Amino acid sequence: MNYFERARKFKAKKRLGQNFLIDEKVIETILDESDISKDDIVVEIGPGLGFVTEQLVKLAKKVYAVELDEDMVDEISKINADNLEIVHKDILKTDLSQFCNKLKVVANIPYYITSPIIAHLLGEIDDLNNKNRNCISQVVLMVQYEVAKRLAANEESPSKEYGLLSILAQFWSNVEFIRKVGSRSFYPSPKVDSAIVKLTVKKKPLLELSNYSFFKKVVKACFATRRKNIKNSLVNAGFAKNAVEKTLSDLNINENVRGEALSINMMGDLSEKLKENL
Repeated sequence: MNYFERARKFKAKKRLGQNFLIDEKVIETILDESDISKDDIVVEIGPGLGFVTEQLVKLAKKVYAVELDEDMVDEISKINADNLEIVHKDILKTDLSQFCNKLKVVANIPYYITSPIIAHLLGEIDDLNNKNRNCISQVVLMVQYEVAKRLAANEESPSKEYGLLSILAQFWSNVEFIRKVGSRSFYPSPKVDSAIVKLTVKKKPLLELSNYSFFKKVVKACFATRRKNIKNSLVNAGFAKNAVEKTLSDLNINENVRGEALSINMMGDLSEKLKENL
């Protein structure tokens, strides 16, 4: 299929972050990783010109294509498939639980709203009963390469990669970096490379904690002032100095290390012990 020739007929809208995926091999990778069967209900976010959609409808029981741009809606409407339903709506204002109680999500999302979309799909760290997450089994998405590294990062990764987005994604899903995708796989070509990431959603959060909102506050403190050590970061976030010092001592954490040096599990221990010491 000559996706390039089809894509060049349309003027991409920069304000919507539109770059059409035209690489057939990359599309095949997305489909392979999605592992769609005839029993699956799929939500596709940002179907664009429908190049992936055309293949999804051949594999899935039902495909809901959520698209904001009216011009793209018109184009996707040309796909002749009884199992395709187009949802002309902003994904951030869409309740996915209305479609089914078990969904797979495929998304080639605008890079400028990647974090809000992931938070919308998974819920926040302390959102224990998020309606969207409860109905999603997995998410296969195309994101900016740098964002993909952030999603999969841990305390051993470069500090600029490991952060709040890493914690959120890994708290509610198993994150798998699938492959890097060059800019030439899109039309028009973006200025940055992309990557395919697979999130397999957890039924329970990564950690069992006594207070998830408190943990969220601790995590935010750890990353809020990256140049400060963990002690000062926590104190600056409003935690009592004496409780912080005792907690770090109890856990044998050097107060001069930075927050991004702590694993998610260690942040969980820090949260529980700090709450106990306050």
